Parts: sequence; C-alpha cells; structure tokens
Amino acid sequence: MLEPKDDEYFMKQAFNEAEKAFENGEVPVGAVVVCQNQIIARAHNQTQLLDDVTAHAEMIGITTATSNVGYKYLNNCTLYVTLEPCVMCAGALFWAKLGKLVYAAKDEKQGYSRYSNLLHPKTKVVQGPFAEESTKLLQDFFQAKRKKSS
Repeated sequence: MLEPKDDEYFMKQAFNEAEKAFENGEVPVGAVVVCQNQIIARAHNQTQLLDDVTAHAEMIGITTATSNVGYKYLNNCTLYVTLEPCVMCAGALFWAKLGKLVYAAKDEKQGYSRYSNLLHPKTKVVQGPFAEESTKLLQDFFQAKRKKSS
C-alpha cells in the first residue's frame, strides 16, 4: 500500500525541478503532475534549451502526463508548479481539464489570474507551499541576469 503524500511533498519535487532549470540558465519554474498519489510527469522550463517559447514546465508536464496516462484529459490529476501559470499554460490546462492546480509563488505580472479565471470550471486551485522559496529562487535568477547584462 502506498503511503499518502501531501502537497508539501509534491511541491518539493516541483521545486527540485525548478532548481534544475536554474542550474541550466532557464527561468526557474518546475512542475510535477500527480495521479493517484504517483508522480506521472516531471518538468522544468526549457525555453532556452529547445529555443521554444512554449517549452514552459507546465506545457512539458501536460504532454508527458497525457502520454503516460494514454488519455488527453487530466481530470483525475493534480499539477504542482512553483509559479502561477501564465495565460498560455492556463489555456492548455483548461483543455486538459486538469482536476487540481497547486502553485507556489504568485505571478503578479504574467499570472493567468491577473486576467480572469482561464482554468476549467471544475479545476480546484490552491496556492500551496514553497511560495517563499520559489519567489526567492526566481529573484536570485533575475538578479544574476541583471548583473551579467550590466
């Protein structure tokens, strides 16, 4: 029998992915998709590596998760992501009919909730743990970028 894991456990896994992105010079956002208490997808931003503006952690996570479940809908799944999804990712989550979204840091500038609720009406949304850690990782990343360019 599997021991139940909580939001903190899964968000820590997403944060680990964000740290990988940071190490690779990507905006440090990480995600995991969970179904039946199992991680079925791990992802982090890869826009620089793939030279693809759509290669956000959420988009890669959705693609991997749907491949793993063999079905285009993720209505029985939860996405844990270290930063509130942008409008593009929220649109993809809408079409995937995601069951639950747990995000760490709020994105005041680019987050989907700034515009309206773009998620499927049945998607539950929770601002979860690791908000401070995720915010600090993002701030450190952009501070280092600014120092390099000056």
